[in-house]
Amino acid sequence: MPRSRLGFWMTVCLVMGNMIGSGVFLLPTSLAPFGGLSLFGWLISAAGATCLALVFARLARLDPSSGGPYAYTRRAFGELAGFLVAWGYWVSCWVSVAAIAVAGVGYLVPFCPLLATEPALAALLAISMVWLLTLTNIISVRRAGQVQLVTTVLKVLPLVLIGIGGLSYLTPEHFAVHAKTPGEAYSQISTVATLTLWAFLGLECATIPAGAITDPARTIPRATITGTLLTAAFYLLSTIGVIALVPAATLATTTAPFADGASVLFGETAGRCVALCAFISCFGALNGWILVVGQLPLAVARDGLFPPLFAKVSPSGTPVNGLCVAGALATALIAFNYTRGLILLFTFTILLATLAALVPYVFSTLAVFRIPEEKTNPAVANRTARARVVAGLAFAYSMWAISGAGAEAVYWGFLLLIGGLPVFVFVTRARPNV
Repeated sequence: MPRSRLGFWMTVCLVMGNMIGSGVFLLPTSLAPFGGLSLFGWLISAAGATCLALVFARLARLDPSSGGPYAYTRRAFGELAGFLVAWGYWVSCWVSVAAIAVAGVGYLVPFCPLLATEPALAALLAISMVWLLTLTNIISVRRAGQVQLVTTVLKVLPLVLIGIGGLSYLTPEHFAVHAKTPGEAYSQISTVATLTLWAFLGLECATIPAGAITDPARTIPRATITGTLLTAAFYLLSTIGVIALVPAATLATTTAPFADGASVLFGETAGRCVALCAFISCFGALNGWILVVGQLPLAVARDGLFPPLFAKVSPSGTPVNGLCVAGALATALIAFNYTRGLILLFTFTILLATLAALVPYVFSTLAVFRIPEEKTNPAVANRTARARVVAGLAFAYSMWAISGAGAEAVYWGFLLLIGGLPVFVFVTRARPNV
């Protein structure tokens, strides 16, 4: 077995690390107006994410090839659909790399206030983070997996500590429901479910670098389901803890809800520690997305749907060209937009990333109906029927989530997909029957 491959726990950490980024440390503030209903929204998102995880687990067993949603879409619906999924997802990945790097620098402001007043310095630090982790991924996929393992352990510690600590501070009025009618309650739960969906994006990441994972047909399904369930548990526990510790009025206005919760438990200095943990969270998520942004175009280029330069690998098996191109594009995005500030850049890029992930989710749920089992017997037939029921639920959830992403995200996402068509024409121009 090549030493450069990822094992089960490293793959679990890739799934968890790409989901647990900077967003979870800010979500309690967005959820504060909904009180106890926010917990129901989390449960719905967790259920939808689990259905999607089961879909990807099944597809990984049926087709354990690299590329994840792209590979499944291409096999089920053809090369054009596969390309569009791959193109949009790849662009969203390197855009998210830039956004997460900038967000990570923002959490260092308590330790270096100069970063808040010198945007050029902040941009330089963000770019340095991108290239540090790009070089780590170039050296070895396994080395990147080790970074992911360590950062995932460090980033979940504050979530667990504040979640458990908050259980001893349970205050019923902090969980008050403000909806006056069942219709209003349903509307609020829908809003919460849409907000919390952002925190589950990335659950499919283990399916993309399948060629770099040990025994992918067995490891990827187990790691995807395990990572999703553990992440959902951490999210729910930490949300209960923060709501229990911080009054609703304070929670609705704070920019550091976990730091406020830590201050209640451990004192004012705990806020700086939580800021450091949030930075580590961004650092780990950045590492995971850089790994994916190199592996995805590698798989697509080997199928002849991306330019050939993305298909080349180093002697150690890492996609150097793909990693460097993504690093250069993320660097340019940071350099040209750093004066806008964190909020505008981060919000816009995350909108695109969310929609770009939901479109592959929709195609993947439908691919379950198009990719058959190789064996035919009653046991397989029953398993297939159950899988299609789950896929139907995941499809409905994904479509519902797309409707909640907002008109602006759908508008720009559509332009993003159409903008990739010239590349498809260029790389397939010698094959008119694709």
